[in-house]
Amino acid sequence: MLNLDGLEMCVTSTAENGVVGLETRLRLTQRGSRVLGRYRGGSVVRGCLVGAVDGDRLAFRYLQLETPHAFHAGSSVCEIQRRPDGRVRLIEHFVWRTRTGSGTNVFDETPEGSSRRSD
Repeated sequence: MLNLDGLEMCVTSTAENGVVGLETRLRLTQRGSRVLGRYRGGSVVRGCLVGAVDGDRLAFRYLQLETPHAFHAGSSVCEIQRRPDGRVRLIEHFVWRTRTGSGTNVFDETPEGSSRRSD
């Protein structure tokens, strides 16, 4: 199991109905199998996710404050992959709970994120 603690990620691919984008930054904290994430950028003023890692899978619920003052939430299951350059990639399959739809986003570990953590 990869350790996601201290990881910083950016969005490299966004679903058509997603709201995260190139400006979005995600920072993860992991204790055992539990994961907490905080993110912001673009139309997301502040977002939080809470979940758990099981092997190469991360499942979580998220809540985010978007501009202009709208709260939205959903759930996701991510495939955790190791890229050829050693960085981590999350392929997120999300389902909105507060709006219609689902989709896939891709998050890649930033070069800065890889220098601050260890497996």
